Amino acid sequence: MKVIFMGTPEFAVPTLKMLKDKGHEVLLVVTQPDKPSGRGNKLKKSEVKETAEELSLPVFQPQKIKSRESMDVLKQYDPDVIVVVAYGQILNKEILEFPKYGCINVHASLLPKLRGAAPLNWAIINGEEKTGVTTMKMDTGLDTGDMLLKAEVEIDEEMNVGELHDILMHIGAELLIETLDKLKNDELVPEKQQDCLSDYAPMFDNENRKISWNSSSRNIHNLIRGLSPWPGAYFIMNDKKIKVYESEYDGEKNYFQPGYVIKADESGIYVAACEGTIILKEIQMPGKNKMKVDAYLRGNKFPENVVLN
Repeated sequence: MKVIFMGTPEFAVPTLKMLKDKGHEVLLVVTQPDKPSGRGNKLKKSEVKETAEELSLPVFQPQKIKSRESMDVLKQYDPDVIVVVAYGQILNKEILEFPKYGCINVHASLLPKLRGAAPLNWAIINGEEKTGVTTMKMDTGLDTGDMLLKAEVEIDEEMNVGELHDILMHIGAELLIETLDKLKNDELVPEKQQDCLSDYAPMFDNENRKISWNSSSRNIHNLIRGLSPWPGAYFIMNDKKIKVYESEYDGEKNYFQPGYVIKADESGIYVAACEGTIILKEIQMPGKNKMKVDAYLRGNKFPENVVLN
């Protein structure tokens, strides 16, 4: 098939590579503009742009994909299909409808669950035991298009979002290729989503990343691994933000106030939750690199018998 590919982060890279490997004609790669990064504010290419250049594919980086100028660029390539994987801009109806087979999206959840920008994180935070990837025919709604194919994976209780990301980005690539093959052979039966079964996976801000010690220890553990290695759950101590990247939990009842630091030793920092105890195993102090708690405590103290915010 003749394909225009739209994607930006690392999650989209395996799909782009597999399209090329499987003999599809990638006419154009559309990705977000280079952005300032680091202390020197040097322009940084997206992972998809770097891959496209390695594959000698043409790259288009519009500020606004919905502009008339962008539309004119896309139409001149006359694709059979547009493949979209975590592109980062909303497509309008004109773009969605002009290719022969429309626009196919690879979404990292089992739709209609977890529509939105951060389905990987919220699958873990919500304590889901399984998630997966769905390919869908895009429409003008937010991840509301007809579903085409699905692939499921189990979520281990210790898996963090980085590990889940690395699994699903490869499964998504394989599912997209299968989707295009079936689409070309007219073997797909689109399935409408049931809106009543949907929920939303929003982006993260300071509020929904902050640990609430009034939650159960299991829920806190899920929040920590659902935000590790990015963007990181945190708590406040002495007006400083301390990030947490790894934890364990004990659901056994204790009688301490939520947030109370029971002890801190080489086995972890033990903090009382509303139900049970959360054991912090890897933290990052402000301005420092993240460290395992046992290594941190060899050169630093962590206060005990205090209540954390």
